[in-house]
Amino acid sequence: MRLLGLDYGSKTVGVAVTDPLGYTAQPLETITRKEENKLRRTLARIEQLVGEYQIEKIVLGYPVNMDGSAGERAELALAFKAMLERRTKLEVIMQDERLTTVAADEILQECGMPREKRKTVIDQVAAGLILQDFMENTKKGSKLADSESDTEKNNNKNLEVMNSTAD
Repeated sequence: MRLLGLDYGSKTVGVAVTDPLGYTAQPLETITRKEENKLRRTLARIEQLVGEYQIEKIVLGYPVNMDGSAGERAELALAFKAMLERRTKLEVIMQDERLTTVAADEILQECGMPREKRKTVIDQVAAGLILQDFMENTKKGSKLADSESDTEKNNNKNLEVMNSTAD
């Protein structure tokens, strides 16, 4: 399943996409706009990417405060989520994005990228981190569910063995 990751900001939207097998997230592009509330072209570009990459779900960064509370940016992200769902008809999943931009900047600094160049790609790298975090959390959840399922199967086998020996 192919996913699209988005880091929604006041003037930019960082975009990342998973590989065709859904194992890794790669930064793709940064969509820019002149005014915060002018989203028509932004949404049109996202729709274009959804078709081009055959996206099945969208993961949108959820900018909660460090204490986990939702502020003004979180409310704007939820409004953007509703717009995305209407326009793309896809499920949009919110993913905690705390410190992803900081982490993206650190990665780019470690690569020796100059500050001016970093400013042009930081949002797409942050989108990649948001998407990668979502994929890792999903894997952990499915591994937990698988291990719980395996435990349940083993318990049922143990009960069957105990019942057959009791007869």
